[in-house]
Amino acid sequence: MIMISPPVLKKGDKIGIVAPARKISQEEIRFAMDTFHEWELEVVLGKKIFGTTNQYSGSDEQRAKDFQKMLDDDSIRAIISARGGYGTLRIIDQLDFSSFRKNPKWIIGYSDITVLHSHIHRNFGIETIHATMPINFHKDEKSVETLRKTLFGEKLSYEILQHELNRRGESIGKLVGGNLSLLYALIGSKSDISTDGKILFIEDLDEYLYHIDRMMMSLKRADKLSKLAGLIVGGMTEMKDNQIPFGKMAEEIISDVVKEYNFPVCFGFPAGHQTKNLALVFGRKARLSIAQDSILCYF
Repeated sequence: MIMISPPVLKKGDKIGIVAPARKISQEEIRFAMDTFHEWELEVVLGKKIFGTTNQYSGSDEQRAKDFQKMLDDDSIRAIISARGGYGTLRIIDQLDFSSFRKNPKWIIGYSDITVLHSHIHRNFGIETIHATMPINFHKDEKSVETLRKTLFGEKLSYEILQHELNRRGESIGKLVGGNLSLLYALIGSKSDISTDGKILFIEDLDEYLYHIDRMMMSLKRADKLSKLAGLIVGGMTEMKDNQIPFGKMAEEIISDVVKEYNFPVCFGFPAGHQTKNLALVFGRKARLSIAQDSILCYF
């Protein structure tokens, strides 16, 4: 599938902020709104963005309606999710992407937003951006800057530190993936992604180590790993263990599951649920090069 890249942004364009999952307050996104204004973008807020229904930013119907309005408004050139949490899976099948397909725009976020990344790639072949979200804009200037570069069409290239579990090699492939728990939850659904010949990125937060093993084994059994061009492992943050230790760290679990394959593997990539969350363009062809003393990733 030839991927479609939405138009890059220019000064004066509109960016929509929605909350398709957990609730958010205006104060929590004020810094991000100020940042977008500094970029000379016009900010448009979802009508129910500050709503509250238990842990959600509104009912499923309200959250879906907010997102739908952003999809259908051709004057809005990018849509960023205010935060993650849980909830996007509950509304994905209520969304109509007809207008979005005719006039693609950037969809931005990570964590729970993996649902949107995967659904859009599988069904429409449109690039999306895995990047920091407004609730986290104040945490790391470089992460925010990589999002700005992506939106305004500047090239990305990253050189990161070596990791003892890395497997050397070089590969080229479209970058896909996101949060491991969500990729696991989407297996067999209309939003499940194809990984054949692609570079897979995974990250996760606050999971039990045995569950990391279960999810990786499920990806393996679903044949999501054997035909990869490469694997990039981001933050495996705040992992938990049982009273009886599992015996391996998250990175060791992943390394063991993919040890029979030959593709290059990069651990410790600065993206995911951590302070540094560098922007990644999902659906775009990337080049991953892991040598003895360097790791390079180009988009």
